[in-house]
Amino acid sequence: MRIVNTMMKRLNIISFWQFTLIMIVFAITGSVSLYITVEFFEIIGLKEENFNPIIFWPIRIILLFFIYQILLLLVALPFGQFQYFWKFEKKILNRFGIKI
Repeated sequence: MRIVNTMMKRLNIISFWQFTLIMIVFAITGSVSLYITVEFFEIIGLKEENFNPIIFWPIRIILLFFIYQILLLLVALPFGQFQYFWKFEKKILNRFGIKI
């Protein structure tokens, strides 16, 4: 429980219930974004065996990153955590030099 309390303070989470919701949002978003990325690559016919790994994997990781960022906000909305994740997104985008 001590680890959870430390994480809650660090992440500016006010209750254990909010912590639980945030962890659920992260879990769903990670799984769904990977699934969508894999399916997208299948639909457009990009397969690892058809491309040089030096080209294939960076493209896949970049696409996964952008899909994850969008889905994070969409998944957070029904869980009532949009404001928390919007602040989270702004912080991440700031690190990449994108100011919102």
